Amino acid sequence: MCLAIPAKIIKIKGEIAEVDIGGIRKETSIALVKDVKEGDYVLIHTGYAIAKINEEEAKELIELWKMMSY
Repeated sequence: MCLAIPAKIIKIKGEIAEVDIGGIRKETSIALVKDVKEGDYVLIHTGYAIAKINEEEAKELIELWKMMSY
């Protein structure tokens, strides 16, 4: 089973993006996902963006993560 976390892209430099995951900023590879830009949301798995998702879907997933963490 794969666990992927929603994250918002803050900055892009080549194939590395700085992403925001619940207020924590990390670097992740965007080499596997094409046509992403700053402000987009992606799913992150083991340091790689594996899919681009829309903002509505990202916000729903973020809320689910928040509910699971309590």
